[in-house]
Amino acid sequence: MTTVVLADDEALLRKAMAALLPMEGDITVLAEAEDGAQAVTATLEHRPDVLVIDLEMPTMDGLDAVAEIRRALPSQVVLMLTRHARPGVLRKALKLGVQGFVSKSADPAHITTVIAALHGGRRWIDPDVSALAVADDCPLTDREVDVLRVTAQGYSVADIARKLHLAEGTVRNYLSNAMQKTQTKTRHEAARYAREHDWL
Repeated sequence: MTTVVLADDEALLRKAMAALLPMEGDITVLAEAEDGAQAVTATLEHRPDVLVIDLEMPTMDGLDAVAEIRRALPSQVVLMLTRHARPGVLRKALKLGVQGFVSKSADPAHITTVIAALHGGRRWIDPDVSALAVADDCPLTDREVDVLRVTAQGYSVADIARKLHLAEGTVRNYLSNAMQKTQTKTRHEAARYAREHDWL
């Protein structure tokens, strides 16, 4: 029996998975979460074999949630679901130690198979996801991607510095570099340009 916590802000999809996964395999859903903050709380409380988490969620996205969970539970197994597997995001997820990456449109039977594989100690990245990672032409450094990703969420420089544990001057330097590389005039334009090019 494999225990999971499901985190996805789309209630219909989350409820469907919670109902279908136990029917497809030997899976028990311990808890559901509708955003990243709830995912952190539920994972720390229930200690599931596998955390199944959506990449894009309000309040705290999947990457931020996984980073926080990793600090408390370094060996937590994570399967990330995504609609848009951007190269930069995949790279960051792998650095965080995410073991599996699957499209949100995948069949529940496939997701069940991947959960079992991850629980058995294997890694899994769907072919369409890995193909995107290979085609990475992003000129931005990981830190520049980080600050643009938080900028795109509407945070101020001070907030970005707090969230990423950086000095405000350092954040401004990263943003300035990113604006030069994207040939944009503002940090918001740079973030929009980076997102349009699938770098975030």
